[in-house]
Amino acid sequence: MDIKKNAPIGIFDSGVGGLTVAREIMRQLPNEQIVYFGDTARVPYGSKSKNNIIKYSRQIVRFLLSRDVKAIVVACNTASALALDEIKDEIDIPIIGVVRPGAVTAVKSTRNKRVGVIGTDATIKSELYTEYIHELDMDITVIGKACPLFCPLVEEGMLHDEVTDEIARRYLSGLQTENIDTLILGCTHYPLLRSTVSRIMGEKVNLINPAYETAMSLKQLLIENNLLNDDKEENDVKLYVKKSEVILPENDSDDGDYNGKYEFYVSDAAGKFRTFANSILPFEIESINQINIEEY
Repeated sequence: MDIKKNAPIGIFDSGVGGLTVAREIMRQLPNEQIVYFGDTARVPYGSKSKNNIIKYSRQIVRFLLSRDVKAIVVACNTASALALDEIKDEIDIPIIGVVRPGAVTAVKSTRNKRVGVIGTDATIKSELYTEYIHELDMDITVIGKACPLFCPLVEEGMLHDEVTDEIARRYLSGLQTENIDTLILGCTHYPLLRSTVSRIMGEKVNLINPAYETAMSLKQLLIENNLLNDDKEENDVKLYVKKSEVILPENDSDDGDYNGKYEFYVSDAAGKFRTFANSILPFEIESINQINIEEY
């Protein structure tokens, strides 16, 4: 299969959380183009069955392949835990998730060998973080805690809200007594609640955001497959600039070209996604493409 170095990287998540991973990839791999898909019609994934998560992931991968991507990042812990292995054997391009990079960093970080993991119900029940951590160090104790309400709170933009604070305190109270020194933010939505989690857990607990490690793992994967886009002259385009806050209608159908560098797609609520994305990314998104993912 002939894959071009200047082809885009596909990134997908159940909603806006994966933008934390996309943002880090933009920082660490500035020459690369990106096609991002947020499955906003079916968020959150954490409460869905494994079969449905695999089905959704396959549909999204088929869509990304239709955009001629050269590699795929599953920027969703739940899909990484439950669907990645299934999909990996079905496609001919490199694909990585966010779980293993986060686990590797946690092993390097912990000093007392007690690591906490917060994530969706599906991610915690999969125990994939525990599996990966124990591959590297069997002596580490891993304590998981599902925080299912964090995703919808983030999607609603309630990052600094009394309700979010109260729910976070309830979720994290058990982990406060477990003497952990490292806590993995095991969902791409959760780094957006980092300040809240950090305040509750205290400064002695190191929070692991897998986004940076995922970007570095992606870079290595592209190098190994001779797919890293090192043609700086071709891709040294001017990135987005901040523009006036104009909320596009939900059925906006602009081509989302953005100098051919970054494209954003969702399965629902394009206007809402755009508003939230503009609070996360260092530039202004002018349009979002809404598609019917069920067609793929």
